[in-house]
This record gives sequence, structure tokens and C-alpha cells, in this order.
Amino acid sequence: MDKPFDFGRIAGDFYFTNRVKETNWLKQQIDSRINTILISPRRWGKSSLVQQVADKYKKQSGAPVFCFVDIFNIRSEKEFYEEISRQVIKATSGSLGEAAKLAAAVFKKMIPRFGFNPDPATDISISFSWDDVKKHYSEVLDLPEKIAQKKNKNIVLCIDEFQNISFFDDPLAVQKRLRAHWQKHSHVTYLLYGSKRHLLMDFFTKPSMPFYKFGEILFLEKIEEKYWIPFIMGRFKATGKEISDELAQRIARLMVNHPYFVQQLAQAVWNFSAKRCKEENIEEAIEDLLNQYTILYQKEADQLTNLQLNFLKGLCNGETVFTSAMFLKTYNIGASGNIRRIKEALENKEIIDINGKTIAFSDPMFELWLKRRYFV
Repeated sequence: MDKPFDFGRIAGDFYFTNRVKETNWLKQQIDSRINTILISPRRWGKSSLVQQVADKYKKQSGAPVFCFVDIFNIRSEKEFYEEISRQVIKATSGSLGEAAKLAAAVFKKMIPRFGFNPDPATDISISFSWDDVKKHYSEVLDLPEKIAQKKNKNIVLCIDEFQNISFFDDPLAVQKRLRAHWQKHSHVTYLLYGSKRHLLMDFFTKPSMPFYKFGEILFLEKIEEKYWIPFIMGRFKATGKEISDELAQRIARLMVNHPYFVQQLAQAVWNFSAKRCKEENIEEAIEDLLNQYTILYQKEADQLTNLQLNFLKGLCNGETVFTSAMFLKTYNIGASGNIRRIKEALENKEIIDINGKTIAFSDPMFELWLKRRYFV
């Protein structure tokens, strides 16, 4: 084992923590061919959960084919269609030669430009002319269903950061096109997930929107502290080191059970620990991480307005009633109407997560930096 903890990548094998309930539920959805929407803030483990479920199917005969499409960097409808085509053909082909033949067989009206790339991450490329896309987009939207029927297999089409279609030139028209085609597919199950709760809630819960009731929604929660403690202790033990349950609990609590940051801090603590972790090792790890992130966090703070910083200072101090006269006066917010605009701006910048009446920092390490380095 190179390192006992992992973060910033899809967590698999012994790096994957708990999520038993969510894994079983998601597998049941796929078995029943029910479209599913998975929502949680970034770095809470959505992609790892989906990959974990996909891995469980690998040992089953007749298992569906999982196709993963990440549209985090996609900003146009044309790019979206090209990426879906590329990933679906790639996932359902055993070789590059087969991929080329499959593309030639399924596209009847569109003429894709099909290429090969020595880079394993992008070993095939597919591109279309925009004129073809505007006329024959149906060929792409029905592509997964056509290939599933041709191959006599079921496909699970997993689209990450699905809310990014809101950046397209005419997002509502795109949603209408997708829904009109996808709802007719019987061999494809759609698993759509993303991190912008407010955008995705608009997509899937507003009766006026095309994707209203397209599938069942799962709000992914943080992993509970009771699962982090044995996980952290187990990873230390697997590498010949020890950590007490009290210190493992402290790591989880400092990072408020945030999956990415718990593993990051745990790894840093492990680096500073000898045979047995001591309390000072946690402080050393925190200070080291804060030092590493200072330039980034300082730049982030510099881009915030005074009102936004004042609000965050109150949040750091444990304030929860943000529209009270005392809060507005203490933190120099001004009129209560500013609160809504501040929260909206901070949420759009992914500084905070808003879940009902609960507001929390998206990055618990940034919160620590503000408390220890900025608001002092």
C-alpha cells in the first residue's frame, strides 16, 4: 500500500468508506431500471459511489454496461453530444477497430469525424459539424438505446455534473430534447448526478421543467463519524501504525465528516506520525496543510466583498440567525435584504453549501484557515 488514505480521485477498494445503504439502494434502482438523480456538494464521493456500484456488477453475468460521461468542462451542446457519443461507443466496444465499425453502423445521417489518440484517457475522438448536429441531434440522443439493442445489452449512462447543461446557449431547449428522447428508452438507465443543489432541484422538482419526475432523487449525505473512526484506525493499522479512537474521532470532527478532507487530513496526520499517532501530530498536519493552502485561500478571500467576508466571519463564530438585528449590527451587514444576496453569491462561488436552513462551509479547511489565519 503506497499510502493509507486517498483523496482527489475516485476512491475504490480499501479507500472506499461505508456507503453500504446508498450502494445497495442505487444497485436496486439500476436492477429495476429506474432513472436516478444523485445530488451532493463537490467532493462528497458521488463519483466514487457510482464507481463502487459499477464494480459490483463486474462479476455478474449479463450485467449492464456502465458508460461514464463527465461534463464538468463541457460548455456547449455540440461538445455534449460529442462526448456522449465518444463514451458510449468506447464503453460498448472491445477494440478501436470495433469502435470505428460501430460508429459507422449507428450513424446514418450524421457524418462523424472519427479519430484515434495514443493517450489512453482519450483513445478515440468523435466530432460533428454543427450543421449536422442541428439537423440530426436525434441520432446522438438515441445512440445509447440503438447500441444497447444492437448489442443485446442494457446500458447505464452515468453523467457527472449534469447541471452544467445550464451553461449551454439554450439550456431549456436542450432539456426538452433530452427528455423527449430519453424517456422512450427501455434498454438504457440514466444516472444523472451533480453538485449544484439549487440548479438540479430546479431541473428535477419544478413541474414546469422538462426533467420533472424523470427519476428518483437521492441526496448524498456525509459519512457518519461512527464509520470514520474505525476506517481511520484500520488504515493506520494496515501500515503498521496506530491511532487511538479519540484522535481518529478528532480528525473526522475537525473536517466535519467531509469525505475528501477527512482523508486528506488523515493522510497528513499519518505522514507526521511515527509508530503511534500523538495529539501534536494532528496539529502539525493541520498547520502544514494550512501553509500549503495559504496562497490559494488568500486569493479566494481577496475576491470576496466586505459584506461576504463579514458574513463568513459570523459563520465562523457559530452564528445561525443571520437576519437578526444583532447579527446585522455585529457583523456590519447593513439591511437584512443583503443576506439573501450574500448567501446566493457565496453559494455560487462554492464557498458555502445551503441545505434548508443549514449553512456550512464547502471547504472545512478554508474555514479553519479563516479562523486561524484571517479573522485574527
